[in-house]
Amino acid sequence: MSSTLAGWLQAIALVGALALCYRPLGDYIAKLLTTAKHLRVERGLYKVIGVDGDADQRWPVYLRSVLAFSAASVLFLYLLQRIQSVLPLSLGNKGVEPHTAWNTATSFVSNTNWQSYAGESTLGHLVQMAGLAVQNFVSAAVGIAIVAALIRGFTRNRTDRVGNFWVDLTRISLRLLLPVSIVFALVLVANGVVQNFHGFHDIATLGGDTQSIPGGPVASQEVIKELGTNGGGFFNANSAHPFENPTGFTNLLEIFLLLVISFALPRTFGKMVGDNRQGYAIVAVMGIFWVASAALMTLAEQHHGGAALQAAGSAMEGKEQRFGVAASSLFAVSTTLTSTGAVDAAHDSLTPFGGGITIFNMMLGEIAPGGTGSGLYGMLILAIVAVFVAGLMVGRTPEYLGKKLGGREMKFASLYILTTPTLVLVGTGVAMALPGERAAMLNSGAHGFSEVLYAFTSASNNNGSAFGGLTVNTEWYDTALGLAMLFGRFLPMVFVLALAGSLAQQQPVPATPGTLPTHKPLFVGLLSGVVLIVVGLTYFPALALGPIAEGLH
Repeated sequence: MSSTLAGWLQAIALVGALALCYRPLGDYIAKLLTTAKHLRVERGLYKVIGVDGDADQRWPVYLRSVLAFSAASVLFLYLLQRIQSVLPLSLGNKGVEPHTAWNTATSFVSNTNWQSYAGESTLGHLVQMAGLAVQNFVSAAVGIAIVAALIRGFTRNRTDRVGNFWVDLTRISLRLLLPVSIVFALVLVANGVVQNFHGFHDIATLGGDTQSIPGGPVASQEVIKELGTNGGGFFNANSAHPFENPTGFTNLLEIFLLLVISFALPRTFGKMVGDNRQGYAIVAVMGIFWVASAALMTLAEQHHGGAALQAAGSAMEGKEQRFGVAASSLFAVSTTLTSTGAVDAAHDSLTPFGGGITIFNMMLGEIAPGGTGSGLYGMLILAIVAVFVAGLMVGRTPEYLGKKLGGREMKFASLYILTTPTLVLVGTGVAMALPGERAAMLNSGAHGFSEVLYAFTSASNNNGSAFGGLTVNTEWYDTALGLAMLFGRFLPMVFVLALAGSLAQQQPVPATPGTLPTHKPLFVGLLSGVVLIVVGLTYFPALALGPIAEGLH
């Protein structure tokens, strides 16, 4: 079977599996976010933390709950790393350096999972499980909770309540992420992913050398790493490591896991607003960008010029033989169009245009389908902008799902859109202006610039993947990228929740013949154009200096 045919079959199987899950999973998430019933274990947790499970919060209180929980999580994870040497299952690893511990704590709490260290030689099993894996669950749940609050802003009228963060966090973790993770962790173990509490085992290689083989609770972290669009690997090689991703089947399964919740959430949106067609329109835009990106990436990696590449048949540098170009391209596109950041190939070794596609995917805001929750609320913000643009064209006050979009709502949407580009471009500019930080680049010219641009794009968009040619485990980069992760995660949440509160206070406006139908192909095209023009063109000068210049060289 040719690699091209195998790639097509994998893509078709993936799309089919996602389509089968769209309705049941989306409906299930909508039900758990709207039901008034609490499980017994949930009531027990509410009593422990002193929360009234039946009381909704105003958006400022909801926001303070998110920030307080996240701040406590950063502190806990930081301390856990610093005192690692005295903890059980530390495998003899010492406490993590302060700047690395700070960067890692902010990374995992912000759902970025950027790693400036090698997991198997830096962290013991307890920190991996009680620290990183726990944050993989709750940071993903926070993203879904935020989009739930935004959807309630559309569905509620003349109120200042957008839900209860603690209830949302608990339900999403216990009813969605945990049960799905248990099932698929068993599937991964059955297909060769490691799950034990072993340390390092020294073995003799065929060449007569000694190699240390690490063990650990890998499968349980691997599944939530993908399902929660987290991305931080147990091993430094991430999903290219055979203990995390041993076969072509597990590779395809991991791509499915990192996409399935984000692609199902538009159904949740449609269900909660009472019009499933709205969900179909949003998921159509997501699907268009995902398919286009996957096709362009595969084309760039399979048909790039050059004698070495032509001799190999495609650009195989940095890719695993057991996956090949098609599967690696599919993984790279899916992980950068979501906020996952897991990799099964070295993105630094992608062709110039292939690497440029991964950067551009993140620059779009990772909205196709994006991270768990963050992808949908990012797309809904752009949908609001698209409706506003259409309103300007016809000279009437824009409305979306029965809510008027006035100056207050558009200010929140505009601030949301401007936050991430500011972090990316200012961070990259400062790094390139400092001689010491330029020295961290292992490559010069356009590719060296792309490494720095990729780092700040990944951190600010909470992705976590990287071009490997940049030395980032320094005090400056750990601090700067840590701040980019925090601001890139929580500042947009402020504007989303403020927008949710503003919408919830409104009285719904009945649809008229002049109301823009937001469930038809015309709106799908308009929203796609807004994504490209409003978001994509913001970064064009930076892309021209990096991957475009390198590709045309």
